[in-house]
Amino acid sequence: MNVDELVRDALREQVAELTAPGPGFADRVLAARRRRRMRGLAAVAAATAAVIAVSVGVPALDSGGEGVRPSGGGVEQSEITARADQSPPRDLLAAGEVAMAAYFTTEKVRLAEDRRTSERTYWLLDPGTGKYEKDDRWSFVAVAPGLRTAAVLERELPAGRIGLLDLASGEIERWIPVDPGAAGLAFSPDGRRLVATTYGENPDVQYRTEDPDGSVGWQAREISSRNGFQVIDVASGTGSWAEVETGDDPLSPAGLINARQDFAFSADGRFVWAGRISVEIPLDYFDLDGDAVAPPPREAHRVWHVDAGLSPDGRRLAGDFAGKSRKTSSWILDPRTGKQVAEVRGQQLLAWADGDSLVAWDIGADGNEFHQRLVLVTVGSDKTVPLSGFRSPKDDTKGRWEPVFARR
Repeated sequence: MNVDELVRDALREQVAELTAPGPGFADRVLAARRRRRMRGLAAVAAATAAVIAVSVGVPALDSGGEGVRPSGGGVEQSEITARADQSPPRDLLAAGEVAMAAYFTTEKVRLAEDRRTSERTYWLLDPGTGKYEKDDRWSFVAVAPGLRTAAVLERELPAGRIGLLDLASGEIERWIPVDPGAAGLAFSPDGRRLVATTYGENPDVQYRTEDPDGSVGWQAREISSRNGFQVIDVASGTGSWAEVETGDDPLSPAGLINARQDFAFSADGRFVWAGRISVEIPLDYFDLDGDAVAPPPREAHRVWHVDAGLSPDGRRLAGDFAGKSRKTSSWILDPRTGKQVAEVRGQQLLAWADGDSLVAWDIGADGNEFHQRLVLVTVGSDKTVPLSGFRSPKDDTKGRWEPVFARR
């Protein structure tokens, strides 16, 4: 790894942190920082942070007025259900092919003097009423395409069974046992299969640390307890577990993952993948039997912490924070080459609404990077359509809601 690559990598992580990224990203950034300190890169990170402090402190572009439809294609107004006056949304929020199926807040819960964990509380969409209803029974929720069924894990992680929850009734239709225990879930694009990421311990637990100057901090496990995944046929509940080894050296290729590093399906559903804290090998792909494979051609350049991923038509790939021309924006990549081909509004790209438009987090006119709302952005346009009200500008996790999107 050369100095240019290190600077670029540190820059991406520092910018992501400053722009309030998505669920679990704080832990990933902290883990990456620890490893870089071990590699003697504190000076590079400090220099990068200084550059970012200058670049993100400038005003954003005009975000567009309420109800403005992006020009040059994209989602039709009739396909947008916006809740610009609600934060968090109380009623269905949707745009194009996607809807917010749920949202959650996170709270730090003390387990012992030297241990704490991050616990989520979910609000799930009732498809009958179109409202989000609190359901605090679950530690983790994934929603299937169609917004009718959710896969859920009980509070204690890793969980020994997966529940299939009917979102209309709020009742568990059946339980699927999983061994080893699971702490992460994701549906396949067609909703017929489920991948459960298995762990030896709860990946959300943090341990108390104390620096020589007496300051106290918290950090996740240095070595992840992730041990594999299980692909499950939803209709039958059957599936087989595949072991994926995690190295015991945090600087080894196999050890360069965060404490929580969940698997998800590739866009075509043929493989599963997970991110890695590495510039050289940022993604791991496996077939459904657990054998390592080459990435699909259009997903080799995927940015693992950008949730939107590949567009539904396969023409575009959602990229990282850009901030070019002194504004909040993100890159759109050519999926075949990874080349930056367009710059679109938004701090963080969350989900494709169609082949041209995405749901994203973005800031308002005050320029506060933590004062964000959901917006619809379109490639080739600087206009945004507000979809939700603004989140709290406070830099904390409790009360700051995170959306969960699913195809309609």
